[in-house]
This record gives sequence, C-alpha cells and structure tokens, in this order.
Amino acid sequence: MPTRGDVVAGLSVALILLPQGMAYAQLAGLPPIQGLYAAAAAPIFASFVGSSPYLQTGPVAMTSLLTLGALTPLAPENSTELVAYAAVLAVVVGVVRLLLGLLRAGAFAYLLSEPAINGFLVGGAILIVASQVPPLLDLDSESANPLGAAAAALARPAAWELAALCLGLATVLFLVLSRRLGPLFPAVPLVAAAGVVVGGLTAYPGDLVGDIPTGLPPVTFDLMWSALPQLLVPGAVIAIVGFAEPVAIARRFAAEDRQHWHPDRELIGQGLANVAAGFAGGYPTGGSLSRSSLNRAAGATTRWSGAITGLLVLAALPIADVLSPLPRTVLAGLVLTAALPLLDPRVFSRQWRLSRPQTGVAVATFVATLAFAPRIERGVLVGVALAVAVHLWRELRLHVQAELTVDGTLHLRPQGVLYYASAPALQDQLVEVVACHPGTRRIVLHLNELGRIDLSGMLTIRAVLQDLHLPVTLGDVPQHGRRLVSRVLPEVSLPPDDDPRERDTDVLGGADTTTADGRGPGGGRGPSRRRMSR
Repeated sequence: MPTRGDVVAGLSVALILLPQGMAYAQLAGLPPIQGLYAAAAAPIFASFVGSSPYLQTGPVAMTSLLTLGALTPLAPENSTELVAYAAVLAVVVGVVRLLLGLLRAGAFAYLLSEPAINGFLVGGAILIVASQVPPLLDLDSESANPLGAAAAALARPAAWELAALCLGLATVLFLVLSRRLGPLFPAVPLVAAAGVVVGGLTAYPGDLVGDIPTGLPPVTFDLMWSALPQLLVPGAVIAIVGFAEPVAIARRFAAEDRQHWHPDRELIGQGLANVAAGFAGGYPTGGSLSRSSLNRAAGATTRWSGAITGLLVLAALPIADVLSPLPRTVLAGLVLTAALPLLDPRVFSRQWRLSRPQTGVAVATFVATLAFAPRIERGVLVGVALAVAVHLWRELRLHVQAELTVDGTLHLRPQGVLYYASAPALQDQLVEVVACHPGTRRIVLHLNELGRIDLSGMLTIRAVLQDLHLPVTLGDVPQHGRRLVSRVLPEVSLPPDDDPRERDTDVLGGADTTTADGRGPGGGRGPSRRRMSR
C-alpha cells in the first residue's frame, strides 16, 4: 500500500507533469493533449514491475526530440496523421524494450558508449533549443529541421511578437533562478498558473494552447499498423537511446541508497509504459531526472508514487481545458529550461584529456546529430558504429613484450585480446620477434596478460609453436583460458590452480627448469635477463 510520502510525492510530480507533458508534446510536433495522454498512462504501467521506487516515467525532452525526428518526414506537425504515427511509434518502442527485458538483454542498452552519448546529448540540446525559437517568438516553424526553422525565425525580426518573447524569457529566467530553492519549490506549477492568468485575463496578443479535448484517453488497439515498416528502425533506436536516461537515474539513486536494482525489470516497466502510452493515444516516453529527483525529495518510498502521479493526471483530464489559455511561449520556456543543463561543450575538452580516439567518437556523433536533423536517430547510429569501430581497433592492437636471458631463453608476453581478428597480427609479431633474436635456444610463452583467448587465437598459438622448431614452454595460463588450452593442446599438462610455483608448463620439445619468478630448480636466482619489447 502507498505511504503518506508516496501520496505527497505523487501529487507534487503530477503538478509538474501536467504542463511539462503539454510542453514536450509541442517539442515532438504533437498537440498538447497527446502529451497529457502519455503522462497519464505511462507512470501507471511503469509502476507495475519497475525496479526503482523513485523513477518517474512520462514525456521527456530527448525522447520527444527523437519522436519529432522520426515522424516529421512522414506527416505535418500537429496533424491527425502525425498523431496516429506517434501512437504506433510508442508501441514499437515499448515492444522492443519488453523483448530486451524479457530476454535479459539489457546490455544492448549500453551499445552507445559514454562519448557517443555525450556528443548526442550536446547536439540534441542544441536542436531542442533551436526548435523552441519559433514559438518563443510567436512564429510558425517553416522547416522540419530545427536549425533551419530557428534561422528562418531569427531572420524575420519584424514579425517577432515582443510580448511573447518577454514572457518566454521571463519563464526561463524564473525557472533557472528557482533551482536555487531546491526541487520541492513548485516553480513549474507557478509558471503554468501565471501563464494561464496572463493568457486568460489580459489582452495577451500571442498564440495560446487553445482548445484541449476533455475526457479520458481514447484507448484503442486499432492503430495505423501499416506504418510499422517505416517506424521499426526509429523505434528501436529510441528504445535503446531513450533507456539510457532511466538507467542512469535508477542506478544513481540505487547507489545512494545502497540498494540493488534490476535493469531488465526496468526495461520491462519502461516497455509496458510505452505500450500503454501508444494505445492511449500518446507517444514515446522515458524517465525524467528532474521529476524523479522531486519524487525522491518529496518522500516517495515505493513505486506507488509513480502510479499516483499517473492517476492524478488521469483524473485531471476531464478538466484539462483550464489550461487552454496557457501561452505557447510558456511551454517553449519550459522546454528550453530542461535543455539548458545538457548544453555543456566542456564534455569534449574533458574527453580530449582522457582519450583522443573517444573524443573523435563524441565529436563525430555531435556533428552527425546536427547534420542529420531532424532524423537524429541516424546520428545515434553513427555514434554506435564509431564506438564499436574504436573498440575493435583497440582490440586488434596486440603488443608482444620480449625478455631474453643470457642462456638463450626468450620469454614472450603478448598483451591485449587474442581473438580471430587479432590472431594473425600475433602470429606475425611472434615470428618477427623470434627472428630478431637469432641466438634464441628456447622460448617461454606467457599468456597471463591476454585479456581473452578464443578458439582462433588458440589455434594460432598452436601453429606458431609447431612452426618455430624450438623447444617451447607455455607459461602463466590464465584461468579463463585453461579449458580452451587443454582442448586445443591436449598434450599439455596444466599446473594446478592452487600451486603458484608451477607456472611454466612443458609444451613442445623441452622442459623448463626455471620457474616464472626466475629461480632455478634449487630455489636460487636464475640467469639475469635483458628486457626488450616489440
């Protein structure tokens, strides 16, 4: 049963979610009511199986921008067709997340590396800000590309509505300054109430939200299923990319509370939320950091808080028309304020100090996100491809360290990951290193610095050992490779795990009388070594 804290937290979040749902629907190119439908259905169904007691689900900025990019090439903004497409897209997102959760494949949510996420978030934040320039100036958007729409609006200063601009900037300023008062300060409800007063009781000349349908969501399973082929790829991208935010939120709060959380359960909960939002006439949803932080600060202790939030929004739908006088520039101010924390170009300089290849991934993802706008899911795919390419490039690089003793024993220590793609490079390096030491009488090959060994890599090692025509000893076999070594080289007798003294094992044509620490059979210090690397 819900606690008193759950009720208070659910009410507090609902007061924010009502205007935010409308604002994020505007960002997605949808009528405000679609945001309210999603805000009612998603939190209720996410609370059924979610793992985090604090995570608040509903319309969020980045998922709304991804929705805009996926749908605007298919239908005009605020059109009936776009609303129908948005509902199907939400179901696709939900089904993908459900499948990933049920198959316990939550690792797919981490395909986007942190540098790629950083590049995408900064690029996405710029596009969010650009998309809100026309409504901030009380102008219609003239381009599906947010950057083009912003440029066109800024190029027409004679058409700007100064009252709308001043009201929108005042909204942003108030919301930014109110952050100093803590998450419990009801800044968003106050801004929404003030906007309703200005739009309804004054001669405000700008655009208003206008008519809002009242009543419960029009739940239907008869969606535009013919649009599925066009929405599968964008839906899968949104499902994976959009899950990064709820994952970060849930993991952060779980760490602070020293509690365990289940990413697969969270995937199932987010999947149910999106499926419900789609059938209720909404659009794709995600986890909100600001609303989750408020939920936690207001005293939430169980997932009931999310259900209460959704039920309160649902109860408000029959009287949603009280928000009809709300100026659209106020909604633009709400979206702008949510995007401002993401505009942090310092992430690139910080990344540069840590890793230049990963900085390249971040910058390329950033550029691709802007270049492909409004189809920003393509920028995400570029980030995924580059992150995988850099990872493979690193794993292809093997380094062989060589130590030659005065008695002609060559100790070889390959470092890296030995798998089918890097195996030929290892073979070439081993042959080259041996060729550079013509006085070598025997070889000790140490495997403990290989992070992973697959079958192709082990077969390569066997081929090298057979082709060198020298006594070879296999030493320091790591635990993760012992089983594979015993299968590929059955003639090898591996030392017991619990005997650290037996670290070198006779393999082909020779017995090693010097252990890995350099001591001879009697325990004395063996011959000195000269260290070289290749």
